[in-house]
Amino acid sequence: MASRDAGLAILGAGIFAKEAHLPALAKLGSTVPVVKAVYSRSEKSAQDLSTAAAVTLHLDPPPSVYHDGDEASSLDALLARSDISAVLVILPITIQPSIVVKALAAGKHVLSEKPVAPDTVSGRKLINTYLSEYKPKGLIWRVAENWEAEPGYRAAAEVVHSGKIGKIVFFTARVINHIDKDSKWYKTPWRTVPDYQGGFLLDGGVHTAAALRTILPRGLTHLSGFASLNKDYLAPHDTIHTISKAGSHFHGTVEMTFASPTKSKAVADGITITGTDGWVSIAIVSPAAGSDAPVIRTTITTVERDEDSLKEIEKQEVTEEPMQGVAREIESFFAALAGKDDGLGLGDPENALQDVAFIEAALNSDGQVIDLQKLVDLEA
Repeated sequence: MASRDAGLAILGAGIFAKEAHLPALAKLGSTVPVVKAVYSRSEKSAQDLSTAAAVTLHLDPPPSVYHDGDEASSLDALLARSDISAVLVILPITIQPSIVVKALAAGKHVLSEKPVAPDTVSGRKLINTYLSEYKPKGLIWRVAENWEAEPGYRAAAEVVHSGKIGKIVFFTARVINHIDKDSKWYKTPWRTVPDYQGGFLLDGGVHTAAALRTILPRGLTHLSGFASLNKDYLAPHDTIHTISKAGSHFHGTVEMTFASPTKSKAVADGITITGTDGWVSIAIVSPAAGSDAPVIRTTITTVERDEDSLKEIEKQEVTEEPMQGVAREIESFFAALAGKDDGLGLGDPENALQDVAFIEAALNSDGQVIDLQKLVDLEA
């Protein structure tokens, strides 16, 4: 159980802070520290988050409000508080790296939202700074990539890694999204005019990269692909198609767009891993009646061969896991702060950098083969 005296602060008051992080903290209850402060660039958004936190987490008094424009209530003032030991950073992509360093410099443990940085160069610089200056001081920094923490994806990984479907031959991943100007995600000001590569493809695409990284038995090493812009308001890019491989072991395709013309989908989203003895298909589906949490459905199909009759017998099983990755990543973070290793390996910034490298390579390839390892090994 985490110390309730070692307070927590939330930096960033956007949609995901309210709709994902607050419910996750509520679910974890007394196992995590009390939220004692919130910060946003504007006083109104910080106040709104404080009010929401007070309701969702049953806090009285509500978290203190910090914002830009008032030195006494600035981010520096928040980070100077001795009763706050850790922060959740849920800020725009280009701002996060500097805030992560600021929080670490103030002696706070940090859990920052994905992606780790807007590009591989700044990501490598941030990681190197942490490793050289702050990790030796005992400070913990993790990147909150909730898809790698999802029990559904981790269960699928166990199936694949165990050899149940044989030696992996190929994989496919497909994400088809329809983003219009009325979308709550599009209306976020920093997404409307993104000053980072890929737009929604970076912000949302790293999830798919993380899921593949979690499920596949080997890391991807090379990628070739094409990127395009099909809706001007989703600049700089909204669609990528790639083929990638894990050395000489297996290869696969990734199709991703945020520019579907319709909300309905001609083909279903999901990831399929095919082996010599079967396949695993993983998809996010609507929640069951009475639940508001989407579900990760895993379908496992295997082939058993009858040596006498030479017949092949297919067997299929289906499992479902409610999505709860945000709660799991937060829980794992605070376990690490308490000196406990849960063995999940969540939040490693090096892994999060691999996810950024995948999207960056897809955006820049233009048909050329890109060595993914060279991207993540790049010295800042």
